[in-house]
Amino acid sequence: MRKKQSAFTLVELVVVVLILGILAAVAAPKLFDTANDARENGTKHSLAVIRDAIELYKSQNGSYPAAATIAADLKPFLKGPFPAVQVGANKNSTVVSAASPITTPVAGGAGWAYSASTGEFVVNDASYIAW
Repeated sequence: MRKKQSAFTLVELVVVVLILGILAAVAAPKLFDTANDARENGTKHSLAVIRDAIELYKSQNGSYPAAATIAADLKPFLKGPFPAVQVGANKNSTVVSAASPITTPVAGGAGWAYSASTGEFVVNDASYIAW
């Protein structure tokens, strides 16, 4: 008498591997998008540091720094160079003057937008301006 063997066929194994591959291809970008998360968190941190430096400047000088010289004016309150934006279309440390409230990006390719009248400081990109 022949003994009946129970095992998976090659076709069944290939189907399972294909299904697992499809699931991994769909889920991996969602799970491992750490680079974008790090850029967003870095920019949020830079925003907090710069906003704090602006408030410190105002408390010492009685007014907000001028938009044209903000990087130089805040140098004593920041360690290292003026931070660059890590997200959006304009990834640089350039600051552009804007009217308050800042609700839309200011043209010119600057990474940051700043209102010297209110001290408002934001990312100069439509997707991130509400931070």
